[in-house]
Amino acid sequence: MTLLDLPSTRAEAWRWADLGALSAAAALAPVAAPHVDFLDLPGARLLFVDGVLDEARSDLGPVTLADLTASDHPLGRHAQGRGWSLRLAADAAADPVQIVHVATGAENHLPSEIVLADDAVAQVVETYVGAGWSNRHLSVTLGKAARLMRSVRLLQSGGFTSLREDATLGTGASLVTTFLGAGQAGTRIDAQITAGNGAFAEYGGALLTAGEQRQECAVRIRHAEPNGQSHQLWRAVAADRSTASLAAAVEVARDAQKTDGEQSLRGLLLKRTATVNLKPELEIFADDVKCAHGATVGELDARALFYMQSRGIPYARAQALLTRAFVADSLDRIANEAVREAFVANADAWLETAL
Repeated sequence: MTLLDLPSTRAEAWRWADLGALSAAAALAPVAAPHVDFLDLPGARLLFVDGVLDEARSDLGPVTLADLTASDHPLGRHAQGRGWSLRLAADAAADPVQIVHVATGAENHLPSEIVLADDAVAQVVETYVGAGWSNRHLSVTLGKAARLMRSVRLLQSGGFTSLREDATLGTGASLVTTFLGAGQAGTRIDAQITAGNGAFAEYGGALLTAGEQRQECAVRIRHAEPNGQSHQLWRAVAADRSTASLAAAVEVARDAQKTDGEQSLRGLLLKRTATVNLKPELEIFADDVKCAHGATVGELDARALFYMQSRGIPYARAQALLTRAFVADSLDRIANEAVREAFVANADAWLETAL
């Protein structure tokens, strides 16, 4: 597969992209598949190894396998062919669907789709482990008042994980997606979300980087119709010589009056050799809206660290407590307690290693 058709970093949406890391990840030698456990939740469990379903260790439940068409996105179009599909009829509600993606070197690509009819409800939890280039495309279509909750853990020990999501939200539909990047692989999260009348979109999470690692997100939410709400809350923590980049855009169409769009992008530097890039963006073509954004990058509060040390808390422990508090609100969006606790445990494990 060639990467020559990927955009240049001269393109604004790709200015912080680590495109060279894709080639390096695709060339990784084979590695042993790491052991990974599913969370203790009811519902379907799918295990993909290098993009191929391990049927012996999977329980599909309401999920099917289907031939899916490719996106026209530069990364998404490489994920085509056989993939997983979750389709729920009107008023249906499914137990959580867990999907684990294991990479064992080289590259793997997998398409997927989630289609919820009116008033349907679904929850999807995804985990990425191993090493290699894992490239995914997800198409989401939500009918009237449908609700989808997604939680995604990026825990690969090496290589690169690239995720592209195209979502269309119907009238009154709700999409809540939370990411945690707490592995050692490079990451790009790329999404285009179109919200209909009265739709709600919440998209965010925490990217934790260390060493020479680079992680980034590039998310655009377009309010095409009136009365929509969107919240993008991202937290980035960068240690050593790593880089975390957050680009979040909200577009409000001319007819999308009464839109409420909010962005909160915050970065924390654990060392001054690290880098956090933030780019909030508002494009508003309507005149009766409530939109706001905030972006800040800083270091841990020296006074708080001094106070905690004066109370007998070791410096490293004080750093970990303050950093955990910094990322906490980005993970609090996960409604399922068991899922949220697993994500918090992964974040804590990263902090112990980084600090």
